[in-house]
Amino acid sequence: MKLSEARILYLARESLARLRDEGLAEIPNFALALRQARELIAEWNEKGDEIDALVRRKITSIKRGIVEGSNEWNLLYRRYRDEELRRRGILH
Repeated sequence: MKLSEARILYLARESLARLRDEGLAEIPNFALALRQARELIAEWNEKGDEIDALVRRKITSIKRGIVEGSNEWNLLYRRYRDEELRRRGILH
């Protein structure tokens, strides 16, 4: 899923504000933290798009033609996505 720059900034700002307001983190320089959080969310979003494209190519390459949205397609999508996340060290 592609997030707009405005949505990424919103998510970063809201996440930091909640961490600060609930006393879970001290944020002495909110502007710096916001910039770093925005970069992390953007990077995470890009990696998610790469993994999604890879998984879809894997499923499409199966010769028997699995229909997107079917139970089998959904099962394969989750399985291949989890494998790729583990391979990249994102999921344990």
